[in-house]
Amino acid sequence: AVQQGLRMGMILFIVSEIMFFFAFFWAFFTSSLSPVFNIGGVWPPAGIEAISPWGLPLLNTIILLSSGASVTWAHHAIVGGFKKDALLGLVITIIFAVIFTGLQGFEYANAPFAMSDSVYGSVFFMATGFHGFHVIIGTIFLFVCAFRLYLDHFSR
Repeated sequence: AVQQGLRMGMILFIVSEIMFFFAFFWAFFTSSLSPVFNIGGVWPPAGIEAISPWGLPLLNTIILLSSGASVTWAHHAIVGGFKKDALLGLVITIIFAVIFTGLQGFEYANAPFAMSDSVYGSVFFMATGFHGFHVIIGTIFLFVCAFRLYLDHFSR
């Protein structure tokens, strides 16, 4: 019963996160597909210099996808009973997460717009900020998992 409750709690948490981020995507796509008069009727709004998706955002996407691969490797190593491989996979994932967070901070510091710059700035900083917060929390969680794995708290 406890495991079923934990599983249902995790499912509901994930569903709530999906809905939370869906709201930000909805705001972005609604504003970009049908820009209103208040922002000049164009997207991005007049006076906003958009960040090129082919630079730092692409690099961060590659890092994020790579971290997904390395944490999956760590998970399969734990299930297979390969502690050294699992620790290596978790450490690599943590390094990817720290690099991602640092690059996102760099992107924020050098963004040519601010949160107060119309719907473009507010949606950008809210969506990427909450995602960055998730990455930070996940990094802490992975660090705890790596430490517990080191102490042999996990079994196959």
